[in-house]
Amino acid sequence: MKMDIQAKSYPTRGEFKISRSTVRQVDIVELHLSDGQYLGRGECRPYARYKDTVESVTAQLDTIRHWISAGDVDAAYERLPPGPAKNVLDAAWLDFTAKKTGIPVWQQLGLAQPASRQTAFTLSWNDPQVMAEAAREAAAYPWLKLKIGESGLDRVLAVAKARPDAKLILDANEALTLDALPDFLAALTGLNIALIEQPLPAGHTGRLPESLFPICADEGLHTADDLTTLWEQGYRAVNVKLDKCGGLRAGVSLMREAKDMGFRVMAGCMVGSSLAMAPMMVAESLCDVIDLDGPLLLKEDITNGLKYEGPTVHPPTPDLWS
Repeated sequence: MKMDIQAKSYPTRGEFKISRSTVRQVDIVELHLSDGQYLGRGECRPYARYKDTVESVTAQLDTIRHWISAGDVDAAYERLPPGPAKNVLDAAWLDFTAKKTGIPVWQQLGLAQPASRQTAFTLSWNDPQVMAEAAREAAAYPWLKLKIGESGLDRVLAVAKARPDAKLILDANEALTLDALPDFLAALTGLNIALIEQPLPAGHTGRLPESLFPICADEGLHTADDLTTLWEQGYRAVNVKLDKCGGLRAGVSLMREAKDMGFRVMAGCMVGSSLAMAPMMVAESLCDVIDLDGPLLLKEDITNGLKYEGPTVHPPTPDLWS
């Protein structure tokens, strides 16, 4: 078995801003596994918030070359910790296996055949009037995800006024405080809020205040080991990202356990190409909310990318993944 690691960059469609950072391009790692006849591919996005870089992911993958060369991919997978390196190996291996056996990944993992779904569309952090105009321009999208920060209420109110029809996901990326959160939640009464995502820093102490809207853990969730603590803190939804939990197989197990506990599950993503979104689309049947708009935020997607028709994203074709 041959492993090929490729570092790539995708320029974003304009600046992409959240509460703690601004990016103009995303740097990804693409992994190929081949036996000379069949080729499996995967993509991950090393993310600075979790101290991952293209170099660190590449170094992790280099440590497992011996097992890959010997054809023992399962042993290589077990030696990687949860994170983007494990995710990209898992994706490439599942894709390879599906192509070699002719059995699609959804069948391998005991999932329902994937269906087309509506994805949320992300509005980057900006001035309230700019975000309101962006919301109007995104009239085709019934789900809007707003990147907000400590002073985000005026942004929420501006977008809600511009698009009263839209279901809003508010993503603070850890920017709020426990003291400020009750007043923030009270000010949202009457608005069409679907989820409030990671308002407080991951690892915070103290229980979340009562909320009319489900509060969703993102940065605070990595693996199934985090679920009990999150539930005790008052989270009632989780944003599952394969670059955090370590790939689709781990993600499916995590989503099933979360749903058994009573959490709502959101399919999340880092900004990346359709190759990074494809594995999660295969598991869409486990997800209550889909947030897989990463390719829509890029200037150009990978060849044979996912088909987006307005807010509807279709499952991957074998030309892309599995």
